[in-house]
Amino acid sequence: MAYLTTQSGQPVLILKEGTGRRRGREAQKNNIMAARIIAEALRTTLGPRGMDKMLVDSIGDVTITNDGAAILKEIDVEHPAAKIMVEVAKAQDDQVGDGTTTAVVLAGELLKKAEELLDQNIHPTIIVSGYRKAVKKALETLENLGIPVDLKDHEMLMKVAKTSMGSKAIKEASDHFAELAIKAVETITEKRGERNVADIDNIQVIKKEGKSLLETELINGVVLEKEVVHPGMPKRVEDAKIALIRCPLEVEKTEYSAEIRIRDPTQVKAFLDQETKMLQEMINKIKSTGANVVICQKGIDDMAQYFMAREGILAVRRAKESDLEKLAKATGGKIVTNLDDLTPETLGYASLVEERKVGDDKLVFIRGCKNPKSVSILIRGGLERMVDEAERALHDALCVVRDVVEKPKIVAGGGAVETELAKRLREYAREIGGREQLAIEAFADALEVVPKTLAENAGLDSLDIMVSLRAEHEKEGGEHIGINVFTGKTIDTYEAGVIEPIRVKEHAIKSAEEAASMIIRIDDVIAASRLKEEEREKAPKPPEMKGEF
Repeated sequence: MAYLTTQSGQPVLILKEGTGRRRGREAQKNNIMAARIIAEALRTTLGPRGMDKMLVDSIGDVTITNDGAAILKEIDVEHPAAKIMVEVAKAQDDQVGDGTTTAVVLAGELLKKAEELLDQNIHPTIIVSGYRKAVKKALETLENLGIPVDLKDHEMLMKVAKTSMGSKAIKEASDHFAELAIKAVETITEKRGERNVADIDNIQVIKKEGKSLLETELINGVVLEKEVVHPGMPKRVEDAKIALIRCPLEVEKTEYSAEIRIRDPTQVKAFLDQETKMLQEMINKIKSTGANVVICQKGIDDMAQYFMAREGILAVRRAKESDLEKLAKATGGKIVTNLDDLTPETLGYASLVEERKVGDDKLVFIRGCKNPKSVSILIRGGLERMVDEAERALHDALCVVRDVVEKPKIVAGGGAVETELAKRLREYAREIGGREQLAIEAFADALEVVPKTLAENAGLDSLDIMVSLRAEHEKEGGEHIGINVFTGKTIDTYEAGVIEPIRVKEHAIKSAEEAASMIIRIDDVIAASRLKEEEREKAPKPPEMKGEF
């Protein structure tokens, strides 16, 4: 129960009974500890030698991964400060698709350094102000350190894609997956004004167990997880002219319940014949446009299926709206909501439409589209867990290639860019002076958590590695020196092909600072009481509303 006391010593109730309240240093320490626990949980997954986590949900489903975003998505986090860390990972994943673990681990380290400053009686607003100046300087430095990329340089894009998958469990197939990611992103990239835009929502990813990871394939078109609706229809159509229909191929039912009184059996036949005639006219309309494949978002009547089978038209019903939109982008067709709008110009084109059995399911493949702006990748793998992890690896590869296409600049990985930023920020801190200098230096120290963690996860002595790295970065031209986690030595990571998009680093630094600053500034936590299950059941229910309106 939270209350204030008057001068006469009389308590005044402010918050309802059961409400919890923490103030001052206790609130700050509690929040920082909760957020750091999340960061520590992810820390061991960072880098090519990071470990995996096994996550078991409430119904017993198992996920094995070292993908930061996937881990935090599966964990049911309760503490409000810890939820902010989950949001950091989600924002990083949504915006740039990679670097989620880096962002969370960096946020945790910023909080650790802030706690040390708070213990020295430095005010939270001074720490936040110092962190903001450090971020601004770090982003300027990153822009200068960034190396421009020629988007036609296939080898460089391969290095970027393979670096993002370096920590995943698909190393033997990383070359193949990198190739697929680059081809897919290049295919869907559009020019808008002066800039390139690659929306990876236009890349459909389908997972099917069976075969090996190396048999994962790119389809210049779309794969529908549906089967051909009628056994009499062709299962393979070449030079397909595709009608994309959003309306049902059925006789519309009346809006209101209607009763038809029939006195003569011939009237029943006339009624049924009229329905059949209407369906026949629908199919004739489709046939007259030259369409030989129909993809319908709604239902298709049994009689309509029969008429289409007789005309040699391949049809799929109840396709998802998102799949229909992808088909429009892939085949160049237009989605029609009324059959009267269907013309030869609205049809899409594909060189081949066929039904194939993949695993236990039948899928419809629409291939060979001209200049498709939507493509599909069919992931194969021996185990369900492996297929899931392959999907996460492919997502990271697609995202980093997209990041480079949209902002063609890269930086050296393996902790090189973080060490260089830390060095430059320490120099900048001396220019600023005052108490903010301590906050900027703390930010510089926090950045070094990335190379330090890479070394620890590889079983190396992080102290020796950091001494060696700092010495190399003091030399002329040492800004690309990072860690080789396999040999335990410092190397030029740019030359070694360990490369990351500049956008990933920019967003990780910004989101980590924002989350840390938000948590540091909280000095009061007021939590409403939560009813237990049995109390919730006993609680009075609101009265039911009765009467006519």
